[in-house]
Amino acid sequence: MTAHGHESDHGPHHDHDHDHDEDGYAGPATLLVAGRTLDVEIRLTGYFQPLDGRYHWYGRLAPDARLSALVGGQPVPVTVCTPHGRAEGELSDPDLWQRMRVAGTSTPPFSAMATPGLEN
Repeated sequence: MTAHGHESDHGPHHDHDHDHDEDGYAGPATLLVAGRTLDVEIRLTGYFQPLDGRYHWYGRLAPDARLSALVGGQPVPVTVCTPHGRAEGELSDPDLWQRMRVAGTSTPPFSAMATPGLEN
């Protein structure tokens, strides 16, 4: 049991910080950012937010010196392409391990559960 009163589950579809079901993807991706194309490793998750009627996806990229040098830790628009789809988002705030955050509000770049309002 965890401090949240739940059994520990480290699977890709579970996060104790949210009270809703989540979808996700972990693996290779291609980023189109600042006029460049970069192959990266990425971990994404997302959920449908009934309050705004939109799908929110987000995640972190594996540390990549090329990407850090290119964007310098500043928020920049990005296109994320995975084997399952493509979506527009924004890169921002690297963490202490230089993993850049990526987020978007749209149809995600991965297969999502059938969710009201999500256009797949």
